[in-house]
Order: sequence, then C-alpha cells, then structure tokens
Amino acid sequence: MSNKNEARQRRARKTRAKIADQKSVRLAIHRTNQHIYAQVISACGSKVLASASTIETDVRKEVGNGGNVAAAALVGKRIAEKAKTAGVSSVAFDRSGNKYHGRIKALADAAREHGLQF
Repeated sequence: MSNKNEARQRRARKTRAKIADQKSVRLAIHRTNQHIYAQVISACGSKVLASASTIETDVRKEVGNGGNVAAAALVGKRIAEKAKTAGVSSVAFDRSGNKYHGRIKALADAAREHGLQF
C-alpha cells in the first residue's frame, strides 16, 4: 500500500516525462502548507527562466498568509508577468502531481488571465 506522497510523486513523474517528450518550457508548481512556489523552467530543464513565490517580500506585504487561494492567485499573476519579461508566452503546466483545485487552480487561472498560455 502506497502513501499519499508516493502517489503524488508517481503522478508527477508521468507528467514530467510527457512534458520532456514535448520539449516545451514548463511552469512547475511546488506547494507547502504555508507557501506556494512557481518556476518557469527551460525546455532542456537546466535553467530557471522566471520564479515567483509567497516568500518574496513584495508578496508577503500584500497577503499575510502565504497558504491560501488569494496568495496563490497573486503568485500566478507575478509568474505570468515575469515569464513575459523573460520572453516566454506558452508553457506546459506541471502541477507536481497535486490535484487541480484550490491553490493550484487559483495560481493557474491567474497566470492564464495575465497572458500565459498552457
């Protein structure tokens, strides 16, 4: 019997393998109870083109708690803006095996609203 984390890692491996086959830039999400992190990673997987998270001082000033939907939406907005300045408009969404709801969905929706395509 596998535990939750092993199941999540298995789902993440499948997603990352498919994205690697597509050779596309990916938007990788990492979620903890208190924070959410987003990175735009190059197609080769060796370079981070843009990053945003709730531990950044600008974000912390706007939202007190980094572990809620409002904070995730703000990170989604910031990652879309940073990706555009880095010259990236289209990405593959890597949710790291997490369910597409709550904070993950809020981040994705905010990134889409601000011009990131996936």
